[in-house]
Amino acid sequence: MIPWLSRTDPFPALALALADPNGLLAAGADLAPERLLAAYRQGIFPWYGPGEPILWWSPDPRMVLVPDEFKTSRSLAKRLRRPDCQVRVDSAFERVMRLCAEPRPGQKGTWIVEPMVRAYCRLHELGHAHSVETWMDGELVGGLYGIAIGRMFYGESMFSRATDGSKIALAHLAGQLTRWQFGLIDCQMETAHLASLGARPIARVEFQDRLQVLVNLPGHPGRWLFDDDLAD
Repeated sequence: MIPWLSRTDPFPALALALADPNGLLAAGADLAPERLLAAYRQGIFPWYGPGEPILWWSPDPRMVLVPDEFKTSRSLAKRLRRPDCQVRVDSAFERVMRLCAEPRPGQKGTWIVEPMVRAYCRLHELGHAHSVETWMDGELVGGLYGIAIGRMFYGESMFSRATDGSKIALAHLAGQLTRWQFGLIDCQMETAHLASLGARPIARVEFQDRLQVLVNLPGHPGRWLFDDDLAD
């Protein structure tokens, strides 16, 4: 059994998370900014479907990407040089979320339910949540969004409507976070796609140790500008 949290209850110890399903820790509480930021600081994130209560997770192992370990294939490097490709930051946060929420092939629904959209848009307004967007010929064709605390970035979801649309956004994010000396990009769950880009699983205890250092370092709150934007 997992505990049911009221709005004032703290999260339980991560060691109490279930092994099956991997990382399920608690249910209930709310998606207020304070609750969400407290969760991410501890390595916990919400993930639930339509009609379900809010479920909180901390899987073991944890999939992470060290920003300067991002793998750029030859084909991706070629697309990154295309003159019709532009990467913007924080210019279409809600649109990115809603495009990420669209069902993928073989999926019946989405975990990015309407309360999640409202909650993360509020975090974006407060300067904690960010989107990185790939635009081609004026059209939004890919992107990702996530949360930044200190020098830790928590990736939430990606979408792509053109070849490598999300990879282009992730490549720019990894490059900028390297320059800003961010330590990790949290990818949450292990997938072959993320592994092909340089992500790897680490034990939850190692993730926690690194997290507690990174979230307490000076970060970049507020609307983000990447170095390429400042050079324009």
